[in-house]
Amino acid sequence: MAELKPILLVEDNPKDLELTLAALERSQLANDVVTVRDGEEALDYLFIRGRFKDRPRGLPAVILLDLKLPKVDGLEVLRAIKSEAATQTVPVVMLTSSREEQDLVRSYKLGVNAYVVKPVGFKDFVDAIQDLGVFWAVLNEPPPGAVRPQMKR
Repeated sequence: MAELKPILLVEDNPKDLELTLAALERSQLANDVVTVRDGEEALDYLFIRGRFKDRPRGLPAVILLDLKLPKVDGLEVLRAIKSEAATQTVPVVMLTSSREEQDLVRSYKLGVNAYVVKPVGFKDFVDAIQDLGVFWAVLNEPPPGAVRPQMKR
């Protein structure tokens, strides 16, 4: 059986981070969740540098990426991911509070795989994250050689 890859969650807002982690836990995904707080940390994790220079090799199963991030914003992180052959097939879900059309268009032009606006209400937020988990674990067909997230048994 292939190694289960982690989910990379890039979120700077502590409340959204807590809610997302709680919702992922409820979705019964077996994957570990790696959290980073800004775009620079996300790139360090993905390209195995900085404080992540000693982490085991391998890419996440999916990246949940906030758009508005400190240091390096989500669009720049997305651009870096999709411009490198080593990371360009990793699915990226933009998980944001932005409903601005220009953010949506730029995200898709840079190669985002999905764009999800964070619901304001707690139940809707949890439902959206759980739906994302089910989509990536059950419905989405990953590229050859990739390992999809797994549901807990």
